[in-house]
Amino acid sequence: MSDAATNPIRFRIRHTMLPVGDIERSVDFYTRLLGMRVLRRRADPAGGRNIAYVGYGEEAHTTVLELIATDGQAVEPWTGHIAIAVSDLRTLCARLQADGVTFAMPLKAIDNGTSRLQANIYDPDRFLIELNELAE
Repeated sequence: MSDAATNPIRFRIRHTMLPVGDIERSVDFYTRLLGMRVLRRRADPAGGRNIAYVGYGEEAHTTVLELIATDGQAVEPWTGHIAIAVSDLRTLCARLQADGVTFAMPLKAIDNGTSRLQANIYDPDRFLIELNELAE
């Protein structure tokens, strides 16, 4: 019997990192508007960076966002997106609009087999966030 069969290696995505222009602005956006909470913070004085980890659950069990602010460095363009499942997307979109969040795509009904509603927004650093209300 191979070692892999008796001792399988397990994997999971731990976090994804986003470079941000202002750590406090980004923490406020993800916590106040998208319901995440700050899991931990750390400073990297040698690298001139402030770092915050935010998410919906503990790092040991769920994937979280690592937000890294660097002293005065511009945030590089990015072509990916983050997708977040939302239980009541209509209510969230109304709150986001009232708060002045920029929509890349307004709330709309879709039928892609997994989602029934979708909207796309930008975070303060113009990272695209796809919001989905999942189909039952």
